[in-house]
Amino acid sequence: MLSQTSAMRAVRRWTGLLAVASFAVAGAPAWAQSEQKDLVSAAETTFSNFMRDPDMTWLQSNIGRAKGVLIAPTVVKAGWIFGGSGGRAVLFSRDDRTGRWLGPAFYNLGAASVGFQAGVAVSETVALVMTDKGLNSLLASSAKLGADLSVAAGPVGAGTASAIASDLVAYSRSKGVYGGLNLEGSVIAVADNWNRDYYGSGVLPPDILLRATVHNPQSDRLAAELQRAASATKTSYAR
Repeated sequence: MLSQTSAMRAVRRWTGLLAVASFAVAGAPAWAQSEQKDLVSAAETTFSNFMRDPDMTWLQSNIGRAKGVLIAPTVVKAGWIFGGSGGRAVLFSRDDRTGRWLGPAFYNLGAASVGFQAGVAVSETVALVMTDKGLNSLLASSAKLGADLSVAAGPVGAGTASAIASDLVAYSRSKGVYGGLNLEGSVIAVADNWNRDYYGSGVLPPDILLRATVHNPQSDRLAAELQRAASATKTSYAR
């Protein structure tokens, strides 16, 4: 099993490849915020597409029980023998009392891998956070899937009634094909600079996802979509 140190190196390496421009303009908050807005908009599109997919019956039926939703619109997997994957993700949490969805908090997602592989693949991922342990782990500075919290691949098609005992239930697809990305061993790390630029001040995930002390109205449409999905039946998303 990969060490968390190795996986963290992969986070930095692959998210750097995906967003070199954001690091190059660290002194330009207006440009940086535009990147975060683009990510939130892309996450909205990814979530909407997944929720309208007729094969996503388990996702549609269980999002109302989820403590949070993690969305990574673009995850790149690349390499030749030594490889890895990486991307940016947004996390929303659900307030149990009000049903309101809070967020987003920004994260880096990455994993190192060794094996016989070649080429580049791009996937998009939606993961339901099903337990308090899972959400609490993500509130830390970093968490390793499979070590700090368990992750399972979500059932596709006829699997609505499947009982899954994992902290996270993840779906990924590449070019319309599901299950193309194994998140076991991945590290999810808080992107402090992205959170700061999006909200205009230094904030931690609990400030965003629990206390709701900050808010950016640009994310309201995605939050509303999450709330609608959590309260709707799966038939609401039929084509």
